[in-house]
Amino acid sequence: MLTALKREFEPDEIVRDVWRARADEAGVSLEEFTEVATDLNARRVIGRFSTFLEHVKATANDERVTRYNALFHWAVPPGREMDAGREVGRHFIITHAYWREGGPEFRNVNIMAVAHGMEKERVLAHKAAIDEHLREAGIDFGYTNVFWGGRSEIKPSEIAPQAYREFCARYGVDPDTMLATDESGGSN
Repeated sequence: MLTALKREFEPDEIVRDVWRARADEAGVSLEEFTEVATDLNARRVIGRFSTFLEHVKATANDERVTRYNALFHWAVPPGREMDAGREVGRHFIITHAYWREGGPEFRNVNIMAVAHGMEKERVLAHKAAIDEHLREAGIDFGYTNVFWGGRSEIKPSEIAPQAYREFCARYGVDPDTMLATDESGGSN
């Protein structure tokens, strides 16, 4: 069910009742599928759903849509996430902004936003303007950064072991060698 639930939608699958075919794929009734999906979501197993738009491909006229794709990060004080998200989202360069706890490995960022542009300096100028706007709105941030990328997408491998095994096979990696081992040599 997890794979059927999280697998990317193909364009022809976007219909009025998107989950019926997924329930059939999983071999369960639609009612059972939605009950299990609701329970998994409540237990935070599902994670998130996302869509991915290819920003680096040329248009039919062979024109580039964008050259620079930026993920902006801010670590705002707890309790100010909604305020910061609203202020960040006001800027027209931002395609989407969201609250996600990055944790200590990402310097406790909790507000992220995506921007695209043809000129790197202009994207950075927008970032500086957003930083200033946050300060003017009384929203401090202890850390901020910009990450650049061409393509980023969420795949179901975090929950679908078979997807991970297929990924490893594509790159000639034995997935069993990637398992963590405890001090006794056993697998975790």
